[in-house]
Amino acid sequence: MNASEQKIVKMAQEMLLEVEDRASITPAIIRENIDLVVSLYRRKQPDWGKDADYNTVTDELIRRFSQWIGKDSTLQDEEGHIPWLTAARKQEWSYWQRYREWLERKLSFVAVDALDQSTDHVLGLLEDPQREEVWDRRGLVVGHVQSGKTSHYTGLICKAADAGYKIIIVLAGLHNNLRSQTQIRLDEGFLGYETGPAASDNFRIIGVGEINSDPNIRPNFATNRSDKGDFNTKVAQHFGITPEKRPWLFVVKKNKTVLKRLLTWIRNQVANAKDPETGRKIVTHLPLLLIDDEADHASVDTGNQIFDEQGHPDPQHEPTAINRLVRQILHAFAHCAYVGYTATPFANIFIHDRGTTHEDGPDLFPSGFIINLAAPSNYVGPARVFGLRIGDSREDGLPLLRAVADYAISDGSQAWMPQRHKTTHLPRHKWQDCLPPSLVEAIDAFLLSCAVRQLRGQGRDHASMLVHVTRFNAVQKEVARQVTEHVRHIKQRLQRKIDHQILIERLAGLWERDFAQTRAELEREGMTGAVDELPPWHDILAVLPDIAADLQVRTINGTAKDALDYVEHRETGLKVIAIGGDKLARGLTLEGLSVSYFLRASRMYDTLMQMGRWFGYRPGYLDVCRLYTTDDLIEWFGHITDASEELRQEFGLMVESGGTPRDYGLRVQSHPVLMVTSPLKMRTAKSLMLSFSGCILETVALYRDMMPLQHNLAAFQTFMKALAAPSEVNPERWRNGSRQLWEGYLWNEVSHEPVIEFLTQYQTHPAARKVNGAMLAEFIGSMVEIGELTSWTVALIGGGDGEKATLGNNLDIRMLKRARKGDYPDRYSIGRLLSPRDEAIDLDEAAWLAALAETQHDFKPDPGRLHESLELPKIPSGPAIRKVRGFGAEGIPAHPERGLLMFYVLDPQHAALTAGTPPVVAFGISFPGSHAGRKVEYKVNNVLWEQWELEYGPAD
Repeated sequence: MNASEQKIVKMAQEMLLEVEDRASITPAIIRENIDLVVSLYRRKQPDWGKDADYNTVTDELIRRFSQWIGKDSTLQDEEGHIPWLTAARKQEWSYWQRYREWLERKLSFVAVDALDQSTDHVLGLLEDPQREEVWDRRGLVVGHVQSGKTSHYTGLICKAADAGYKIIIVLAGLHNNLRSQTQIRLDEGFLGYETGPAASDNFRIIGVGEINSDPNIRPNFATNRSDKGDFNTKVAQHFGITPEKRPWLFVVKKNKTVLKRLLTWIRNQVANAKDPETGRKIVTHLPLLLIDDEADHASVDTGNQIFDEQGHPDPQHEPTAINRLVRQILHAFAHCAYVGYTATPFANIFIHDRGTTHEDGPDLFPSGFIINLAAPSNYVGPARVFGLRIGDSREDGLPLLRAVADYAISDGSQAWMPQRHKTTHLPRHKWQDCLPPSLVEAIDAFLLSCAVRQLRGQGRDHASMLVHVTRFNAVQKEVARQVTEHVRHIKQRLQRKIDHQILIERLAGLWERDFAQTRAELEREGMTGAVDELPPWHDILAVLPDIAADLQVRTINGTAKDALDYVEHRETGLKVIAIGGDKLARGLTLEGLSVSYFLRASRMYDTLMQMGRWFGYRPGYLDVCRLYTTDDLIEWFGHITDASEELRQEFGLMVESGGTPRDYGLRVQSHPVLMVTSPLKMRTAKSLMLSFSGCILETVALYRDMMPLQHNLAAFQTFMKALAAPSEVNPERWRNGSRQLWEGYLWNEVSHEPVIEFLTQYQTHPAARKVNGAMLAEFIGSMVEIGELTSWTVALIGGGDGEKATLGNNLDIRMLKRARKGDYPDRYSIGRLLSPRDEAIDLDEAAWLAALAETQHDFKPDPGRLHESLELPKIPSGPAIRKVRGFGAEGIPAHPERGLLMFYVLDPQHAALTAGTPPVVAFGISFPGSHAGRKVEYKVNNVLWEQWELEYGPAD
């Protein structure tokens, strides 16, 4: 938005905030207030606001007044903590007040209020910087991917500085581009002026400085936004840091050399005392706040620390370099607070809560608190893009994914970008020096996306496309050359109108078959939000030459220029195709990212995390966003999305039961979700010790070959022969006054022995990473030894309009239809096996109501998890069902001895399997909650992991 539009939005929002019933604010009322604001300005300047697009202003205000945010949830440990943050303490805070006012220019009042409350909460969980006793407080903030963590920690920094923290260190990524981007944002949100390499009192006022530039509150900076602006010892020698001075900001890379310099400078220049026991130099007069951005990346000690039988660590353990230096910096302060920020805490949970050494101090385990941030309603995260298991069902994702396969051919010869390629690889499509059709289409989609945004009044906003296909710099240069040449041809044809008809027809075809149809699909699903209609094709055609003229191709190389380019083009907007690889550091935001092209050409962990920058906020242009990637990556990101949701469910249950960060760490370290995530973040561990208590497991990746399917059908029939007659046929249950009926059979009090035998015999597909029959059998056997999982409820569930299958033993069942997800030659993959209500089939009405009460008590709306309804759930969640079954509830006895095994027979014809394929037997197991600590070993570094290493390169 231009200056006039920003003024109208700010003033109209202030007027609308005076309306008592905000639910009554309609687009018509918003437009009336806009007209009123314009009329007030025009009393003095008759031509004022002629450059304003009133549709853009209206859309922005509609967006702001329709937004809502869920509630954060917290696990905390009060040991050693003294509550201190009061309303009186917050009076006359200047850093936060100007940051708040600056945010109100671009965010809704709902978002700013939520940020205020959330950062108050985090600050209150830290220690009072004025507290004299020695203290060390550590916590972790878990946000959604690209959901605004930088805004959150900027707000926390402002408040910490107001409260009296004097040294503020931000660890910002591994490369200069992310460090520079973080510095730029903190220049705007905290410092209030532009940092540069030259020492000068002529500060260029920006951001919060435009609201209050009083030199008496101006923070000091030790680093700047330039490529060489990281911490420098020579420059730092001239710093005069004293308790009376204003706070100091350090934005540094997670780099061994940089952190070593910083530590040496702290010890030699800042320390004012010595530890009487060890003689270490320490700082006692300056409280430290250390923010660790992307805390799961590089900061975690991946070395194998040894613990004795009492859980005490080896005091001589040598941590990894970055981890050690971060700990030593914290250990150099008598008063220090550490707050890690991450969206993927898979590595942080493996930090031992007691890990410590004499020299380095305690490890970075968030012993004080872990906070799960809720996302705003306009957030577009993995759950919305890829779909998610909600309760006991699966929501489909947005229709914005485009699967690609033409970048390689099966034998890999003359492929444009084979999965395994060398640094000398020359991309060739069918022996031609050109792009594959899928990348050509992606670039076309970006052109059309930019055109739509321009016609919607977003022409001066940044627009980015990301191409990530290789981790080798030399190959990236070749790709950039090909993309540049391709874009040059597009510009020539559109601007000179020579030989342009084929291009116009290609773009028009994509517009009709993709953009128009996707918009219609989004409208049918009610997913368009506050987004305008698509412009007519003739309007698109008219602006395409100008769009193409502005298009630039850049290689992301890890320097500060990657971030500074956006700043330099903030008035006109940058339209850029960014070619990236490993130097596209995690966390780097590509402004206005609308089209991404990803291939599985790097290690899975890096690629998945880089895919994460596609998520975030897409105000006014979600319908023209596209993600071009492989079927494998779509499936894998679905797994990771589900894994994140399972960890958040565990977190919610732990919060309700009053658990601590240590309790959560211990639970998650044995959660079967790690069977999916462990190869993505474990670098040295040889095995995991897992517990399945309180978990649901289901076979969603199944064989499609005749032999294993016949084997599994035979194992199922053998199991059924071992059972007595069914306890119930077509069981029915009463739920809160409503009758539920299942088509199928139910057996009660089945011995564990045939269950274990079946799981031992059943062949689970290797892609069913969480469901391994032999491991499940081993786990059940270990629980039987302590009197749990001895008595099973078994259900055979059918229904729908499928064909009947005769399974022997007088059992006929209607086969279920489950659509295939992805076209995989080696397996039949489905989205979800269980129906929403099946997991409670063994509960009576009292237990069902207790599980529902538990679900409603735990419920927190969170758009980042697709919990978008503000109404309380009407059916119990899976975790609540398993908790009530295992632990009981008020008036409900506990049944840790009772497991639930559910069988489903799937129709092979509906899945388009080979003619003559036998019925596909699938199963789900619901384990009751348990306090028992029994675990089974899961090997991590198996053949599959070694294969990944071979194909995608070794871990860092």
